[in-house]
Amino acid sequence: MLQNLAADQQRVGQLMSSLLSDLTITDPRLLDAMQYSLLLGGKRLRPFLVYSVGRMLGAELTDLDGPAAAIECLHTYSLIHDDLPAMDDDDLRRGKPTCHKAFDEATAILAGDALQTLAFDILAHHPYQHVDTSRQLQLLRELARQSGYHGMCGGQAIDLAHTNKTMSLAALEHMHQLKTGALIQCAVKLGWLCSKDEKPQHLNALQSYASAIGLAFQVQDDILDIEGDTATLGKPQGSDLEANKVTYPALMGLEPARKKAEELVAQAQQALHTLPYDTTELAALASYVIARKF
Repeated sequence: MLQNLAADQQRVGQLMSSLLSDLTITDPRLLDAMQYSLLLGGKRLRPFLVYSVGRMLGAELTDLDGPAAAIECLHTYSLIHDDLPAMDDDDLRRGKPTCHKAFDEATAILAGDALQTLAFDILAHHPYQHVDTSRQLQLLRELARQSGYHGMCGGQAIDLAHTNKTMSLAALEHMHQLKTGALIQCAVKLGWLCSKDEKPQHLNALQSYASAIGLAFQVQDDILDIEGDTATLGKPQGSDLEANKVTYPALMGLEPARKKAEELVAQAQQALHTLPYDTTELAALASYVIARKF
């Protein structure tokens, strides 16, 4: 049971609202676009992972606040840019008009850029109490690496390059380990870096867990693109099929894709069994990833 999910969602939402409110206004319309996209809602899965891993390892919530807000700013920037006509050309996000539809393309690009840089500003200036400077630097390096060429951006480029083309299952998994999985891996490591745990085997287990749920998340997304509905999903149902994107059901079939997601969750649960901590919440999250309907 994800008993802390709602509280963590509210906590990071209030923090991000406060951070945006504290910005010196240079252009009101740009700030409105940033607030529109960042505070629109969503699952807040990545901040929740930061909090959940850190909480499990004994980190202070106040130390986790900065990384949790930063990774959601980074994630939101990626969604704004993904929705643009030059990328996925989507009109709906979380049941509302996408940023470039609510404002305009130029403002959406700048809103994404500003949220990306805000993420690193938050990490650099957060008032950590129990995280030493060495680990603070690692927080910055981790978010930079996993969001850039070797992570999320690299995965998005592969995705765009293979629209209307075929690809192998191994290539599809590699793409999604970068496009979707990189920030999920990042969230887990940010939570670990805010704790006092220094055992590499514990981090390896957590990253194996993150790798499995990241792929499971994407497989479930592909299934929902077929079985979901627009009102529940908050974005157009069937958009991947319409754009002729390679998906797990398209390559494997719907039932094998569902089985694949279940196997990935089992892998995630197995990775947690090696940790000497109470992993109940992380185990529940793994199950939630493929039980969700949006």
